[in-house]
Amino acid sequence: MHASIAKTALRFAACVALVFAVVYVYTRVLHVNPTTVALTFLLSVLVISATWGLRSSLFQAVIAAAAFNYYFLPPLGTFTISDTQNWVALFAFLTTAVIASELSERARKQTGEAVRRRQDLERLYQFSQQLLIADNILQLLNAIPQYVMDSFSVSAAAIYIPGKGDIYRSGKETRDLDADHLKSVIARGEAMVDVERETRDLDADHLKSVIARGEAMVDVERNLSFTPLKMGVKTVGTIGITGSLSRQTLDAMGSLIAIAIERASAVETLSRSEAAREGEQLRSAILDSITHEFRTPLTAIKASITSLMSGMILGDADRRELMTVINEESDRLNRLVGEAAEVAQLESHEFQLDLKPQRVLEVVEAAVESMKQLLGKHPVEVRVPEDVTVLVDAERMKEVLVQLLENAAKYSDAEAPIRITAESKDNNLFISVADQGAGIDDMEQGLIFDKFYRGKNQRYRVQGTGMGLAIARAIVEAHGGKIGVTSQVGSGSVFHFSLPLGR
Repeated sequence: MHASIAKTALRFAACVALVFAVVYVYTRVLHVNPTTVALTFLLSVLVISATWGLRSSLFQAVIAAAAFNYYFLPPLGTFTISDTQNWVALFAFLTTAVIASELSERARKQTGEAVRRRQDLERLYQFSQQLLIADNILQLLNAIPQYVMDSFSVSAAAIYIPGKGDIYRSGKETRDLDADHLKSVIARGEAMVDVERETRDLDADHLKSVIARGEAMVDVERNLSFTPLKMGVKTVGTIGITGSLSRQTLDAMGSLIAIAIERASAVETLSRSEAAREGEQLRSAILDSITHEFRTPLTAIKASITSLMSGMILGDADRRELMTVINEESDRLNRLVGEAAEVAQLESHEFQLDLKPQRVLEVVEAAVESMKQLLGKHPVEVRVPEDVTVLVDAERMKEVLVQLLENAAKYSDAEAPIRITAESKDNNLFISVADQGAGIDDMEQGLIFDKFYRGKNQRYRVQGTGMGLAIARAIVEAHGGKIGVTSQVGSGSVFHFSLPLGR
């Protein structure tokens, strides 16, 4: 209070000093006509109005009019005016000064209001961008109070959504933003603004009575504001803040939050629907895989066991052949189950990579060695620099190469060459496995990395589960890389993947 009085007194003193400075210049230094003096005083009034507001400019106008009369209108040195024209001039000056002060003050206020509105719009825009980050409804509700504090510079915020149970808070001054306040706003569906001094100690009963009256409320004494989160006519919740915001900003903020909550809920519902649909597709794919892939080894095992138990007289060679069939087909079944389990583990990210610096050539050679029997007569050409090192899980990366080599061997002629290459480019390592097989149709190139998918022209000619490439993709992506294929029907395929270097 004392500081405000002192500030006002200093401004009035500055106004007086400015008037006497003009008087001194025009009486001692420069000798000008009264019109020039009046215009100078009017200019000083406008400057004071633009700088300090209407009260100071009105004081400046009165002091300037008195000085103009005393020093520049005859008879000089008195406040008496002998000529009627001088009365008109003085009155015109004072009226012009007052009107100019009022207009300047109005323009200053409008400029300040425009600046505040622009700042509010910028805040609301930034706030809306933050709200679009989260798609998970609980994550969004936990983040909104902090977003409000950061965007609007309030000291505390709390949000309540019916059906979610909890009140989501942020800040240290949320004790007044209680459940009764928030729930009462929802019941009414309008911002609650209370300018009554006696409402500074509002409790739940008072708030409910305000709801019954249907009045808006902001607790000015405790600097609290409550507003509903409305989307159209639907109210989805309430937000309370400790801080001062305009009614328009509160309404806009409430609408943005309501839209974000509805969007997150819709995305969450859509995600659940999509997950259910994918789950159904997965079940169908698994059933199809079991039908086509599990039945063959089971049939072979069943036939071999039936022959052994039939009582037929079998030679040692025949018995050994049947036992070999049982053993191989059992291994095949075990491999099918293992691949299905591995796909599920990789896609759920329930595994950890043992990342260590590895020489790429060593990983490639280990994969080729483990596939020597299946590769058979396929000549394998390796073009990998000896000194290239990458941070990978060696066993997992070997598994990727094994899957690609197995595909190359299965889908190309018995003696067709296979080439493995690696090169560094743009801080990435690119590895490719090329074959001279039948190639892959353009329509299928985007599908072959999906679980259980097998080429329409190959699924009955070559045994497989359609899980190998899905496993390879999951491992590569877990390393932060990408995998793809370039192929042309009749000219072979090149499977390639990238791994980041320098991690």
